[in-house]
This record gives sequence, structure tokens and C-alpha cells, in this order.
Amino acid sequence: MTVADVVVVGSGPNGLSAAVTLARAGLRVLVLEAQTTAGGGARTTSLGLAEGVVHDICSAVHPMGVASPFFREFDLGARGVELLHPEASYAQPLDGGRAGVAYQDIERTVHGLGADGAAWRSLLGPLADAQDAVLALALGDKRSVPPEVVHGLGGAARFALAVLEQGTPLWDARFRGEVAPALLTGVAAHAITRVPSLAAAGTALLLGSLAHSSGWPIPRGGSGAIVDAMVTDLLAHGGEIRTGTPVRSRRDLPPARAYVFDTSPRTAADVLHGSLSPRAERMLRRFRYGNAAAKVDFVLDGPVPWANAEVARAGTVHVGGSRADMARAEADVARGVHAARPMVLLSDPSVVDEGRIVGGLRPLWTYAHVPAGSTVDPTETVTSQIERFAPGFRDVVVASRGVPAARMSDHDANYVGGDIASGAVTMWQMVARPTPRLDPYRTGVPGAYLCSSSTPPGPGVHGLSGWYAAGRVLRDRFGIRALPSLAPGA
Repeated sequence: MTVADVVVVGSGPNGLSAAVTLARAGLRVLVLEAQTTAGGGARTTSLGLAEGVVHDICSAVHPMGVASPFFREFDLGARGVELLHPEASYAQPLDGGRAGVAYQDIERTVHGLGADGAAWRSLLGPLADAQDAVLALALGDKRSVPPEVVHGLGGAARFALAVLEQGTPLWDARFRGEVAPALLTGVAAHAITRVPSLAAAGTALLLGSLAHSSGWPIPRGGSGAIVDAMVTDLLAHGGEIRTGTPVRSRRDLPPARAYVFDTSPRTAADVLHGSLSPRAERMLRRFRYGNAAAKVDFVLDGPVPWANAEVARAGTVHVGGSRADMARAEADVARGVHAARPMVLLSDPSVVDEGRIVGGLRPLWTYAHVPAGSTVDPTETVTSQIERFAPGFRDVVVASRGVPAARMSDHDANYVGGDIASGAVTMWQMVARPTPRLDPYRTGVPGAYLCSSSTPPGPGVHGLSGWYAAGRVLRDRFGIRALPSLAPGA
């Protein structure tokens, strides 16, 4: 006897987007989550570092919360999720008190970049103006040509040409100074891979153009607000979530007509072992994981004392120095070596959300890029790297907690070895993730689908992998060809 029409394994943003879509189509949906709370990498919770201060467990800043086609239709704002926009989307401090600052207003950014301002505008301005085509190209299922790409062919072509420029040794040809190329390279580092590379360039140009269009917002109260809205909608449409329920084998799955895995390919292979063909299982197990992140959560009793005061206007700061500094650090990590001065990503939610300051204390979110599986506590290295650009930072630190890369999977099993992108970010693997199958969401077992960030379009809190997989489930298993409306009240 089936207890649900569909069982979703994992409650990260992709698992929840699949569950919401399927429940809105009238199906009985059961979500199984190993952790004690739903949300995967989009949870917000107390770490016990300071009373009342909460921290984002993984994701903190959400450009896809307003740009993703899934979230556009789901409409977080109408559901009470307030997405706060910092005055500056991101910043890049450099030695000597210099800094590049990417404001949502591109002309203000251009003015601050001096001689390289026009070059910045010519690179990112047209991409920001062609946001729909760029998003469709970058966030599609990598197996079809979205109509937005066809209609916006010029914008899509400009994006492709810009990737070729910034993803190859030509990347230095455009800029004359040091600040603008560093500002763009900091965004490329979100890919946690060598720079220059095509995959890193695609990341930089997508996120960089969004910074000047829909922005890089921070949810009021933390990333958990997004999860809460999705869970509320799922429950309102008859779905069920069971937390503290790990799925390790087929025996842990209740009967259902379809299964959707918001898990790593490796976990899906473990659970479906015996049902998969040898070839299909080999393909899932060959999926390659990438470089890692190690996290440090801080509690501060004051703002970060940036040497350049303009940096404090940004919700996100890329702490890595010059383009050459970051390229060297990412190359070290790719070789399995801890960089002396690693790439550090930092988010300060209190820049726009004063409610995150409790009793004068505020959270600070940071990651450092490290080799996969690293067991090194990153706290001192991250502290030193921030102090390099914010003298006196140590003096405002009240408490901290470091999580080595090897422990990142403790709170999300998809982060194998600390790989928060759930798979190496290479041009091939962005297209062929998790396998080169014509349909990347099918596992090879009838009725079993994969929907995690290990599938197209890849990492990010966009909900699209789950949405795309849900469409396959509806067509294949239930004969429903039209996706249900995601609009509030529908």
C-alpha cells in the first residue's frame, strides 16, 4: 500500500521546489529529511555562540531568490519573505586601503573604477540589460534551448563571447588597472575552481550581471525564511515532511509511484543499489566532486573595521586581494595544497538587517576555499585574511566556530568532502552533470529521479533542479504535461 504518490528524499531548496510543484499538481507528497530541521543548505539557526544570535548554515545571500524563474513565479515577497538589498551587492578590498565596490547602480560602480569604468560597463552592462536571455542560457537544463535564448539571441551571444574572454588568458586584455579585474575575479571564485576557466567566468558574468540588475539580496532574518515559505506552501497543499529520517537503502523508502532524490549521485546509487544496471550505477559513482569550503561563523560586537569604508556598504565581500593573489590561491587548492592566503567569502547580514544584531552582537558568515576533505580548522587563517584588509578585526570578535571541510557534510550530506557546489564546477560537468544522459534527472531506475545541485543547472539556491525534475515526474509517471501554477493562493 502506497503512503504517498511521490517520496522526495532531502529537503534542500531543490527537494522542496520539487515537492511544492508535485503537491500543487494534486499528488500526495512525502519528504524525508535526515537532519532534524528542513532546508539543507538554506537553514538559519542558533549555534550557541551568543544568546539570540542566529547564523546561516550554508547559503546567506540570494541573487537567485529574485532572478530564478522558479522563485519569480513562487513570489517570495508575496509570501512575507523580505529580500533586503544592500547599497552595494559586493566588494573587493585590496592592499593599501584600495577597494572595488559593485553597486546595484552600474553607473555608480563605473564611476568608482576610474579608467576601467567604461570597460566594466561595456562588459557587464549589456548582460544586465539582457538578463532574461542570460538567465535562460545559464540556468537551463543544458539539454534544450529555452525560448528566451532564441528571442534574446544577441544577449546570449554576448554572454558566450564574454565567457570566452574572461575564461581564458585573454582575461587581462580588457582592463588596465588592478581594481576592476580583482572585483570580477572575486565573483568568479564562487565556482571554487581554477581561474581563469570557462566555468568560473560563466559564474562571474552571471552573478556579476545580476548584481547590476535584480541584485544580491539578503532575506530578513536569514536564509531560513525562504525555506519556511516553501514548507508552508507544501503543507498547505497536503504535503508532509518527516525530519530525522535518513534514507540509506531501498529498505528505508516507503512505497510510492515515484522517488525524487535531492541527494548526491553517490547517495542515490547507494539507495538504488540492486535496482540500477551496472552501467547506470557506474555513471552515478563516477561523478566528480570538486574543491572544498571550510566555514567560520563569527559573533562580533561591532562592524568589521574595513580599511576602506566603502566596503562596509556591501552585503558580500570577496576577501582575496588582487586577481593574481586569487588565481594563485585557487591554483594551490586545486593542487590539494592549503593556500597561505586563501580565497575567503564573507557576508555581513547586519549591513541591511539590523534585526540580526542582538544585544549589540552580530553574526558574520565566512568561507575559505581549501582542498577537498581538509581536516584543518580554518578559523585562524580566515581571521588573518580579514585582518589584512580590516585592521583591528580581531578586537571585535567575541566568539567563533570553525568547521573543517571534512565536517561540512555533517549538516548536509550532499557536501561531499566539503564540496558545497555538489560537484566539480567544470565546463564539461556543468553540461554533463551528473551524467551525459539525454535526461540528466533520470537515474536509470524507472520512477527514480535526481534533483540536487548535482544536476543542471548546478549550484545555487534557485529551486530549478527540483522544478525541472518535477516536470519529468509529472509527465512520465502521472501523465500530467502542464506544470501547476506556483503563484500564492493558487
